[in-house]
Amino acid sequence: MRNAFEKLKNTVEMDLFDSPRMTGEELRSYISDLNMLHARRNPPGVTDGEIELIAKEIEAKEGIKAGLGAVVDSEDFEPWLDDAKPSIEPFYWNRYQKLLLQNGLPKDVVISTDKVTDKILSRLGNPDKQVPWDRRGMVVGHVQSGKTANYAGLICKAADAGYRLIIVIAGIHNNLRNQTQARIDEGFIGRDTGKSQETKKGGAKHIIGVGHFDPNNTPVSLTNTLRDFNKATASTNTSEIDSYKVPVVLVIKKNHRTLANLLDWLKDNSARGDQEMIDQPMLLIDDEADNASINTKYGKKLVTTINGQIRDLLNMFHRSCYVGYTATPFANIFIDPDQDDEMYNEDLFPRDFIIGLDAPSNYFGPTKIFVDGLPEDGDPTWLRYITDNEDILPIKHKIDHELDTLPPSLTRALRTFLLARTIRNLRGQKAAHCSMLVNASRFTAVQGRLRNRLHETLERIQNAVRINASRGAAALSDPEIAALHTVWQEEYSDAESDWSAIQSELLDAIASAKIVEVNSRANDLDYSNSGERGQTVVAVGGFSLSRGLTLEGLTVTWFLRNTMMYDTLMQMGRWFGYRGGYEDLCRIWMPGEAIDWYAFIANAAEELHDELRTMEKAKATPRMFGLAVRSHPASLLVTARNKLGSGQKVTMRIGLSNKFVETAKVSIQPNDLAANLELAKSLVSKINAGAFSEEKTQWGRLIRGVPVDYVDEFFAGWRNEDRSVTTDPRPIRSYIRARKSDQLKTWDVLIPSLEKGISEDILGTSIVPANRSVDLHDLKHEFMSFSGKKMRVASRGIEKAGVDAPKAQAAEARYRAKEGKSEVERVNYPDSIYRKERNLGLFILHFVKGRAPKGEETKKEVALIPSDPVVAWGISLPESNYEDDGEEFIVNTVKLRELFGEEDEDDDQEAALEAS
Repeated sequence: MRNAFEKLKNTVEMDLFDSPRMTGEELRSYISDLNMLHARRNPPGVTDGEIELIAKEIEAKEGIKAGLGAVVDSEDFEPWLDDAKPSIEPFYWNRYQKLLLQNGLPKDVVISTDKVTDKILSRLGNPDKQVPWDRRGMVVGHVQSGKTANYAGLICKAADAGYRLIIVIAGIHNNLRNQTQARIDEGFIGRDTGKSQETKKGGAKHIIGVGHFDPNNTPVSLTNTLRDFNKATASTNTSEIDSYKVPVVLVIKKNHRTLANLLDWLKDNSARGDQEMIDQPMLLIDDEADNASINTKYGKKLVTTINGQIRDLLNMFHRSCYVGYTATPFANIFIDPDQDDEMYNEDLFPRDFIIGLDAPSNYFGPTKIFVDGLPEDGDPTWLRYITDNEDILPIKHKIDHELDTLPPSLTRALRTFLLARTIRNLRGQKAAHCSMLVNASRFTAVQGRLRNRLHETLERIQNAVRINASRGAAALSDPEIAALHTVWQEEYSDAESDWSAIQSELLDAIASAKIVEVNSRANDLDYSNSGERGQTVVAVGGFSLSRGLTLEGLTVTWFLRNTMMYDTLMQMGRWFGYRGGYEDLCRIWMPGEAIDWYAFIANAAEELHDELRTMEKAKATPRMFGLAVRSHPASLLVTARNKLGSGQKVTMRIGLSNKFVETAKVSIQPNDLAANLELAKSLVSKINAGAFSEEKTQWGRLIRGVPVDYVDEFFAGWRNEDRSVTTDPRPIRSYIRARKSDQLKTWDVLIPSLEKGISEDILGTSIVPANRSVDLHDLKHEFMSFSGKKMRVASRGIEKAGVDAPKAQAAEARYRAKEGKSEVERVNYPDSIYRKERNLGLFILHFVKGRAPKGEETKKEVALIPSDPVVAWGISLPESNYEDDGEEFIVNTVKLRELFGEEDEDDDQEAALEAS
């Protein structure tokens, strides 16, 4: 029955691709007519209820939109694809497009993929051009947003255009390489390469994916889903190559031994006089290009092994293209584009193009979860706080850490997952996979203990359900079923209001659930053998679950990791992606500190894509984009220090034009607190004594026309916390002084005060200070980190203060139009839209009371929080009229390591590298 449902749905979606949009009545009538035709061949067809499910799913997909991204080109870009298209037969692309539709991608997303892959292909070398060429570019996506689907489409189009050798360098682990090979098998090759030596009845090869639409012109694969590249196997398989009439493809692990084998094999062929292979136009796709591909030694003769091997591979071919795909490109941008010409041309900097992919509107990403889903007031939508792990499983623990029980929040997360699976079954999603992620330790030994404890807990729940779930209301006397009922009431009663229906479905939904380990020593994750019923799996792991690997139907996550590196943290976010039909059931447990970091970097990620769009409009080059990203304040934290370059100090040129800067960290040393309070008193006293116009705003008291000297004097005396690199007053004062005679001659000064709360007499002014949670760990080091949304002290929209109302309204209207938001939709406007309307500086003088994070009110460090409000500040700077808008920040790399740590080298990563 389920197969009939899927077949009918796929047929309808493919038929409608080139058809005008139907009304609801027309759509349902069309589906019913098709159902009758299907039922004649395979009775009895699907039910009326299932017809309605198909119609609703198609209508929901029609509302999903996808943009075309942004493109930053080098100055020597020469378009060629439009002229070549009449002679290109889109065989591989047409098959792949049909597969995307069959797999349920919305029509607009398929159209967008078509257009974007054309953009990328047109920036590769022209395969019909026989002179040597070498193109290098980068595609920037979002974590779990469909980068693999995009480059599979690019491979199909490149093959149609004439590329005859395609190499995909996948992750550093076997499981990711195998997963990538399977995706290429399905989307490009059309047969299961792992079973290619076996035969079905009649001798046909194992056809999958695109092969079902047309099995001809099958590409030759020198790797398969079971084995990485092997010289002997490749030499045997070259007999299938017939003068490159069909493309040859390899999917290899990002491993120095594998790359060495491939290079040796190519050299051996050349030495034997076989020049045909290296004469072919070659496309190299580097998946997760910021991981292991970067030259981190930064010396002319000191090039990391994998980086050097990728360069050697490109240099072996007369015509080659390198395209790096990543969601976290900061490390790639830090490749120095200003090295001398020889090194610049040799390294992997994306000198020819950078393309930003827009995520479709249904993307379940960082902004949705950690910004829109984390309101200033009220409970988070999808996030749940871990506050009970420290005595059982601390974030920092050793490899021999014993684990006799589970933190209660992990047990609750498991129960939540089992209920989510059950509700998904009731929604008709029984055939879909459903996964839970547990990422809590970098040690494989501890991951094994976690797996065992989870297995025991799952078995206890399954036994209780098997014995008692059929007893109706009496089943609630069983403590396990009662616990499930409590979780349902608190998490899912709005999603499924009928507990009796859930209880009746429980056994069927969770009986086959299992706990699996995914790391270098074990990989029991397998979605292939599920039949009519989707897999229900809890995956426990570390680094192997932190980059690239897709967990099908990921619904619940329990995440207990602690890294501040932007790229590492973002790549750990396996919960990002698409959650059609069950987004409301998704839940993510993590510590409050990690939530704060994700909120911060969600904003940084959006700014990165905004910067790409800005650069595209300005017709900037990749080199200029690289410099712009490196000047972003968030760049100081985004990636492991060894990817930023060597030396004892890093000099960063921070662009302050059109930027907002504030003190997310303040010193709580008594002398510093007192000195900063005196500064605030002095500033407010001078303002009160002056004849300035002022007004009351929703944020607090706004004073206009304050001389720049008042602000400069404040910065001159400010006691900055050493760890707050971007609020160092010296470069900020230098920036202001250069503009003090014109653009920054006068300022708006805002003294925020909450509208509700207990007011305090601060500096002769009645103020209700803001409340911000603080990192209790930092207090022991005599500084206070304000957390909260985006790690900001200020509330959302504060930069609107002082902007003329018509300008603010016009900026909001433009933003609504850009985002496709109607007048009645609630919109969280980013502060940056108001900053662009400002023609002078805004100085914000905060008074903030610290509080313990939720769930940590009883910890002893709470006593270290200052009882009186502390002084903090923020500045919103207009767009600069000067050509040079930056200031230099010099940061000691040793200090940065102390402050922010280094990229986690997981035990399972090290073990994998040793075993490879």
